[in-house]
Amino acid sequence: MSSSRAEISAKQKIGVILDLLKREYGIPERRLHRDPISVLVQTILSQNTSDTNSGDALRLLRACFDKWEDVADADVNYVARCIRSGGLGRIKAQRIKEALKEIIHKRGKLELDFLAQLDLSEAEDWLLQLPGVGLKTARCVLLFSLDMPALPVDTHILRASKRLGLTSARASPEAAHHELAKMVPAEDVFQLHVLMIEHGRRTCHARRPNCPDCVLRNLCMSYLMGLLP
Repeated sequence: MSSSRAEISAKQKIGVILDLLKREYGIPERRLHRDPISVLVQTILSQNTSDTNSGDALRLLRACFDKWEDVADADVNYVARCIRSGGLGRIKAQRIKEALKEIIHKRGKLELDFLAQLDLSEAEDWLLQLPGVGLKTARCVLLFSLDMPALPVDTHILRASKRLGLTSARASPEAAHHELAKMVPAEDVFQLHVLMIEHGRRTCHARRPNCPDCVLRNLCMSYLMGLLP
């Protein structure tokens, strides 16, 4: 009984949080990236770097190659040089090449559109079998290219979720993915993902969060308990 009440309470809190964030930052525009392979590559490039750096790396990679099949066949050192502006060039080049090769091995060609015909959990499990693909990367592909209600949890969302008390303060990124997925209605996944990231960038900073001006402060367990300024 108490577990059921806690679940209902968490879902209600998500609804209030979403309403407040929409009032603060506006309603995010829904745009789909039609090529899941591009989203996969872009998400791998975004690991451990800024959006600006990963965006630059993606543009340079596209300039170096005519198609993704060429990246899969290319020398890893050349790929690494093409994406060096995104940081960790050799590591990311290896991950990208291995993931692309595995898709070709499994499907006979580079395509992921078939995932839209699977159940969400099946599609996610398929992507997680690819080398270098974790929950965040898999869910970015599903959400941003296939319009499936998969919630990726980045560092901003993880930090804010812990402070708000939506997840355990010691939750790992993987645990947070699973915990939040149970709370967020499918129709709210995209907006909550985008708005929580915006909130993390503009207000709920890792260091010196702007709690006095935060629209969520009265819902934030860390703030109410005096753990934040």
